Amino acid sequence: MTSNKPYLLRGLYDWICDNHFTPHLLVDTSGDDLSVPQEFVEDNRIVLNISPSAVRDLDLSNDYINFKARFSGQSMNVYFPTNAVLAIYARENGRGMIFPEEEETLNMNTDEQPVSNSEEVPDKKKKKPHLKVIK
Repeated sequence: MTSNKPYLLRGLYDWICDNHFTPHLLVDTSGDDLSVPQEFVEDNRIVLNISPSAVRDLDLSNDYINFKARFSGQSMNVYFPTNAVLAIYARENGRGMIFPEEEETLNMNTDEQPVSNSEEVPDKKKKKPHLKVIK
């Protein structure tokens, strides 16, 4: 199954722009195969303004995000894998989404059921619901 992150990113990007806010991405820069302005990286993370007025040729594809932008007056091609995005949010109100860290790739067995690479955890006793009917 493909990741839902690229679809969520595109949807939230459109939603933020449609509401006239400024979309920002928080990106993990610790991986390989990326090009970001290193002078703005702190603790292996960078925040990028990806609003239509700040970038050109924005491509939010399933595998990579790339665009052209200016940093300190210098034009730069920025690209990074979609799985490096940690969050997308609107600068003005902070609304958006933080993405969970990518889980290990699941292997498929012959019955097409996902099998984790870790050991199975035995089922715990099922507890009764704690809800009460109030009239």
